[in-house]
Amino acid sequence: MQILLTGGAGYIGSHTIIELDKAGHSVVVVDNLSNSCEESVRRVSEIIGKPIPFIKADVRDAAAMDSIFKSYKIGAVIHFAGLKAVGESVAKPLEYYENNLNATFVLVNAMRNNGVKNIIFSSSATVYGNPAVIPITESCPKGECTNPYGKTKSMLEEVLSDVQKADPEWNVVLLRYFNPIGAHQSGRIGENPNGIPNNLMPYITQVAVGRRPELGVFGNDYDTPDGTGVRDYIHVCDLAAGHVSALQAIERKCGLAIYNLGTGHGYSVLDVVKAFEKVNGVKVPYSIKPRRAGDIATCYCNPAKAKAELGWEAKFGIEEMCRDSWNWQKNNPKGYEG
Repeated sequence: MQILLTGGAGYIGSHTIIELDKAGHSVVVVDNLSNSCEESVRRVSEIIGKPIPFIKADVRDAAAMDSIFKSYKIGAVIHFAGLKAVGESVAKPLEYYENNLNATFVLVNAMRNNGVKNIIFSSSATVYGNPAVIPITESCPKGECTNPYGKTKSMLEEVLSDVQKADPEWNVVLLRYFNPIGAHQSGRIGENPNGIPNNLMPYITQVAVGRRPELGVFGNDYDTPDGTGVRDYIHVCDLAAGHVSALQAIERKCGLAIYNLGTGHGYSVLDVVKAFEKVNGVKVPYSIKPRRAGDIATCYCNPAKAKAELGWEAKFGIEEMCRDSWNWQKNNPKGYEG
């Protein structure tokens, strides 16, 4: 099947191209490069040994999207494109709502106009808010999202669910990601944030490579074993493989399906720091900072549904995630710039 990846030049998208190729699918990538770069697609092309059709365009551009569907025989869409920084979304809510909602409206309209009714949506564990139960299952009620980024994911889940309800020919898979870290084992592609990293692992690796003086740990007074926040970290290659499994659900005409993609294990911020230091033999100096607004104490999933229905489960542990993250950063100290 030929798959359109919106935001396919980004961190998760670039790794997903490799897994799709392994499974025999072909891809077309559309990305406006606002938080990614074309070099990632070039390197993926090098890894898989074939060219990747790439269109530089904004998903909000209706004419560009219509042209893509008319130019390629797209069987399904994996929708990664969107703004994703939690802190920035609090400071710029209007930009987040405008970008993330409009992009999806334009995309789904173009799909409908061109008879493509299969979509996998990159959602997030943030839709659970402060979760009612831990570990989190898909039947856990969606909570009050603590930031505009999470609200856009929650709203778009509702939009896509309503589209599928109105037209049962649609197959919609909502993948609720937990916390992707790690990088492809080649060290050629990895997480490459613009500016100051918002996520833990790229901050750790930038400290380790000497780009930043120390890691700021936000809060050490949570109700967790060591007081720091606990999250479900998943290797990005495992997460990427989850999208291939989700395509199998679409091929089975799944209608509407929702899956958590995580390992089912919670690790604290300091657990990750210690694992990184142990595996890589590199010190990561850190200092404790005040809590961040909107952060919760503990968030990890029960991934049993994905295993039972998709045959998917995470293979990599925290040490492999730390090893591969460092392998990427030490070989690319300035990310894709060098």
